Amino acid sequence: MLGAELLLKCLEEQGVDLVFGLPGGAVLPLYDVLRKSKIKHILTKHEQGAVHAADGYARATGKVGVCFSTSGPGATNLVTGLATARMDSSPVIAITGQAASPFLGKDSFQEADMIGLSLPVTKHSYQIRDAHDIPSIVAEAFFIATQGRPGPVLIDIPKDVFTQKVTEIKKPVIRKSLLVKFKKPQMDMKLANMAVEVLKKAKRPLILAGGGVNQVAGASELLQEFAQKNEIPVVQTLMGKGIFPAKHPLFLGMVGMHGTFKANWAVQNCDCLLAIGVRFDDRVTGSVEDFAPLAKVIHVDIDPSEHNKNRVADIPLVADCKDFLKFISEKLWASKGNKEWLRQIGLQSDLPKIDAGRSLEPEGVMELVNSLLDEDTIVVTDVGQHQMWAALYVHPSKPRSFITSGGLGTMGFGLPAAIGAQMAYPEKRVILITGDGSLQMNLQEFAVVKQWNLPIKILLINNGSLGMVRQWQELFFQKNYAESILEVGPDWIKLAEAYGIKAKTFDGFKELEDALGSTFNDREPCFLDIKVNPMANVFPMVPAGCSLDQIWGSWKNEAHASSIG
Repeated sequence: MLGAELLLKCLEEQGVDLVFGLPGGAVLPLYDVLRKSKIKHILTKHEQGAVHAADGYARATGKVGVCFSTSGPGATNLVTGLATARMDSSPVIAITGQAASPFLGKDSFQEADMIGLSLPVTKHSYQIRDAHDIPSIVAEAFFIATQGRPGPVLIDIPKDVFTQKVTEIKKPVIRKSLLVKFKKPQMDMKLANMAVEVLKKAKRPLILAGGGVNQVAGASELLQEFAQKNEIPVVQTLMGKGIFPAKHPLFLGMVGMHGTFKANWAVQNCDCLLAIGVRFDDRVTGSVEDFAPLAKVIHVDIDPSEHNKNRVADIPLVADCKDFLKFISEKLWASKGNKEWLRQIGLQSDLPKIDAGRSLEPEGVMELVNSLLDEDTIVVTDVGQHQMWAALYVHPSKPRSFITSGGLGTMGFGLPAAIGAQMAYPEKRVILITGDGSLQMNLQEFAVVKQWNLPIKILLINNGSLGMVRQWQELFFQKNYAESILEVGPDWIKLAEAYGIKAKTFDGFKELEDALGSTFNDREPCFLDIKVNPMANVFPMVPAGCSLDQIWGSWKNEAHASSIG
């Protein structure tokens, strides 16, 4: 058996049935034997497309997403995608080819130090020098990617290792040091019981749920039961979308820079904040010194490095969120109501109502999309204004059903991530909400959509600009729209049709409303160019560095939140 054949065998044993990649010289031995494997390979048109597709697959399924690339520029093209997966805790394995072992360290053709380049943006990186080590390294890579807080791992393999003859297949062994390092933490019962007592005494409790709850199967159901039985309202981060039913009276929406009035007000006025699976990102907290100023903070996270990194917690508890929710549900079960607290929250403003018929306003488009979702729809977004409009108005009903680049904010993520999600679930409806800035960063992956006839519905929120950049320039840079207006762009209809994808432009709401239902229900790819109001801005908004109290409902419309002291 060759090293390349052994690698594929080990991947199959890990349950891998699908990989995304692009061949090149250093991985030709791997691709030469790929036809013998049961693993399906999806040829992307750029390595960044491959890693984002693997990431989308991982986020949709909870399984490890796998991608291949060649050495040099092929491998370096993965770095942005690995950083994206690392920031959002997504389990991805990237397998890169490398210059042959005798040529390493000599600036050989297409040689790049992938260990040095990738270590800052992965949980771990390997370089295999002996094919006999493949079984153990693959086993370790999958273990690291999935245990504790999930994340990406890179395996770099010189070309000669792929062609090395394996004389003995060793049993995979995961080193004891790794078993200890990534062992599931035991919950500190003293701290857990302290959390129970703080929640019992709270008169204005609030749950802040993040991506960590989205990651763990069954955790969202436990959170819903706990919140309902104890009448505790719930807010979520961007990465937490899908955890709690959007129509539930306890649901207050997303918190942070573009959070809802009610969510931000509740955070600023609660007396106990139970934060589960969150990292208190600056886009969530605003001014961290002023975040939840009246609250005892209980921070539950499996990653101890997140505790007290941003917002100092009164009770920092290292725990699996599902284990904690099981424990807390047994201790606190309909212990008291919070009707007065809920009444106070109910007095705060809702999201502004948009008259979509006036013009094609983005919020109206999002509300229309939301009205057409079924329970299995997966929504994928790129990054920018459209992402925030989708976060505020589009509410898939299940965990892992809203896929977006949160921490790194990677434009170009959406199309390949939607491909990964659709390949994972061919029977489900996948909707991509993107912008004319983001889509141009990886539009070559239209070819994959057509090749596999993936029924992705691509909704281009077309405003002729880098919308979020333009908004900030309007609000904070005296309307100096420096390099944010896309004066030259493609004819989107011709571009989609050039790839064989049916396409249509919409510049009126009624026309879009009439067409969208039937479009969503067919089983072929479709591209919709939706020309929205080019000067529309995303509100509510908390300016950078301000507290969540300083929330704007429109330009310079300040201080929507009041304090109950």
